[in-house]
Amino acid sequence: MLRKPRPIPSFLAPFTHQQHTLRKLRTKSNNRYTRKIHDHDHDNEQRIRKSNNNQEDKIHFYKSKGQHILTNPRILDSIVRKSNINPDDTVLEIGPGTGNLTLKLLEVSRKVVAVEIDERMVNVLNKRVAESGFQDRLIVIRKDALKTEFPRFDLVVANIPYGISSPLVAKLVYGANPFRSATLLLQKEFARRLLASPGDSEFNRLAVNVKLVADVEFVMDVSKRDFVPCPKVDSSVVIIRPKAEIPEVNLEEWWGFTRTCFGKKNRTLGATFKQKKKVMELLGLSKKIGPNSESIVNADSSDCDDDEERSVHEDGNSSSCSEAETSLFKEKIVEVLQSSGFEDKRPSKLSNEELLHLLSLFNHSGVHFHHQAEPKNGAAA
Repeated sequence: MLRKPRPIPSFLAPFTHQQHTLRKLRTKSNNRYTRKIHDHDHDNEQRIRKSNNNQEDKIHFYKSKGQHILTNPRILDSIVRKSNINPDDTVLEIGPGTGNLTLKLLEVSRKVVAVEIDERMVNVLNKRVAESGFQDRLIVIRKDALKTEFPRFDLVVANIPYGISSPLVAKLVYGANPFRSATLLLQKEFARRLLASPGDSEFNRLAVNVKLVADVEFVMDVSKRDFVPCPKVDSSVVIIRPKAEIPEVNLEEWWGFTRTCFGKKNRTLGATFKQKKKVMELLGLSKKIGPNSESIVNADSSDCDDDEERSVHEDGNSSSCSEAETSLFKEKIVEVLQSSGFEDKRPSKLSNEELLHLLSLFNHSGVHFHHQAEPKNGAAA
């Protein structure tokens, strides 16, 4: 039942009417002032968008190549601000496109190294930078970002082409160049996978391998309507910060181990490692182990799929293993899993500390997952 408002006493009526009149006057004045400021900001934003679109209307963008240009000045300013760029920093930008983000980076940094493979984009970028008077601070590398060696840089700020997100993140966090942080605009689904924790439905090998060596922070979501051309999905901004110290682990062993575990991330480790094919593969590798050598896995280093089971390419060694050898080796694997309590556990719910512990137990028992070569283009993703 609604309570009726109390009647105003007659002696307060004059004061109440006066307060109401003043409140209306203040509201009208504030509304006019607020509307004026809002209209001014809106006009400025529209003017900047129109200037950017004039450049972008002259180029045909290929969605298949992940060419989506961020045009919202507010989002661009937020990305630059969150990156905490110092005046003496060199910024690496991958996929600068027509230069909307590049121009803002040049305003706050000492130098920008832009890696762009599309010559049409490079021409527009150079023209816009020259018109702004920043040409002496820009270095353009017209090459494939996955195939070129990056020069020295302090941090990364980039709108990453969707198609190369996984291998590029792996190249950055496991690359030879130390850097302070990487502020990346990524496809929202990919960012969620990168941010996932054990037990999350999105938790995967990518998150495990990246978080071994870096911390990942969520910054903000970005609407698909802020891009030209408009992509099918929204995006997110994340910041990746390399850790000062990383666990003492053979990284090639780690990559091979996580590939095996997360081939079917929701399957128990016992079910994964008891498969006859897997046991024979690992046995074939173990037979190569000498007193001062490690096993070698002939694996496809470009593989970064988290959802499909990947097997090691056999080179003939597995077929030479007898049934007795296979049975004994399987017992060794099962013993490691059972004695450590990992047999019924699932990779999707294990922390990096638990995975590192299990890998150590396997290695001490003579079970290895060593890659044949250094990882390239997403081997760790």
